[in-house]
Amino acid sequence: MNDYSDEIILTSDDGEEVVFHVVEQTRLGGVDYLLVSSKSDDGDEEEALILKDMSEDTEKDAIYELVEDEKELDLVAKIFRELIDDIELY
Repeated sequence: MNDYSDEIILTSDDGEEVVFHVVEQTRLGGVDYLLVSSKSDDGDEEEALILKDMSEDTEKDAIYELVEDEKELDLVAKIFRELIDDIELY
């Protein structure tokens, strides 16, 4: 599995950079997944996402994609629930 720093910066479709904190990581079927969170602009609400590492081993920078497939999301969320006791994933 790749070595991840505690934070990653993703660029939105409109070019805005968003900083996410890596909460947990796992590997399933040879694919790396990250559970990341970010605070909203008002600082009150935290958003959690599950990202899939789509980069090849030869690439310098990681390429992440939001997991949107319901079956895949449910499976990976279940693993993260088992790894982390105090988190609610829907």
